[in-house]
Amino acid sequence: MQDLPLVSVICLCYNHEKFVVESLNSVLNQSYKNIELLIADDCSNDESREIIENWLKNHPNILFISNETNSGNTKTFNNALQFAKGDYIVDLAADDVLFPDCIEKQINAFLNSGFENTGIVYGNAELISENNAHLGYYYEVSTEKKTIEKPASGDIYLAMLSQSSKICSVSSMIKRDVLERLNGYDENLAYEDLDLWILASRIYNFEFIDSIIVQKRELANSLGSQFYKKSDARTKKINRSSYLVIKKAIAMNKNKQENKALLKRLHYEMMKAYKTLDFLLFMKYIPLEMQLRFNS
Repeated sequence: MQDLPLVSVICLCYNHEKFVVESLNSVLNQSYKNIELLIADDCSNDESREIIENWLKNHPNILFISNETNSGNTKTFNNALQFAKGDYIVDLAADDVLFPDCIEKQINAFLNSGFENTGIVYGNAELISENNAHLGYYYEVSTEKKTIEKPASGDIYLAMLSQSSKICSVSSMIKRDVLERLNGYDENLAYEDLDLWILASRIYNFEFIDSIIVQKRELANSLGSQFYKKSDARTKKINRSSYLVIKKAIAMNKNKQENKALLKRLHYEMMKAYKTLDFLLFMKYIPLEMQLRFNS
């Protein structure tokens, strides 16, 4: 294992007092051993920081970054990334859990990829509740626990634009070169994954691992539950971040096929703006739609 690449796991915590110890222990219990763990707490207002500090008494060599003010996921991750030494990066939320062979399978996928210039690998996830009850799988599986409809691999840029495929972000590992080339996460955004997938897939290949490698916890305040809340400040911030991502994609597109694919995502985001009563955002999408239609 010592000849294999170093993996940096950045565990981001915000009000995860119930789950953070399980998440941290899942990193230490990996079959792949060449791992460094970094922990960043984004000024939690529950007992998360105290619980982490108590856990660290038995693990004094692990770096812990504790924000004095709430900075958001993108800034907190970028700050921690500066201290990471690994060639590969895992962005782990402190309410999610890695299965023991997760990182081993991710590294094997990188080292044995069938694609050149692979930048990100990702797999399937078991969805669990706050109380660890099984809810299902991110991608539907057969009785043999294999994905029934495999998500995209290779050049997935069109798939990301059109939403014809999706990425399970909590199951992904990112080559450090990707984050360095993109200058980390965009700190102007309320969430990072859609921007990362689109920007990275313009340049790099992706590889899907047909295996359930993580547990993704579904909570009442999870990001996915925020998209359709009416007249909600957090929902507005999230959906306006999607608008900025679409503007970036328009600037990167090179042909009519790509513009046509992006129209599908734009219409989806327009509908979210309409359903959440964010009519100002809805109006901002109209000139983008006209631009894409004209160029497709």
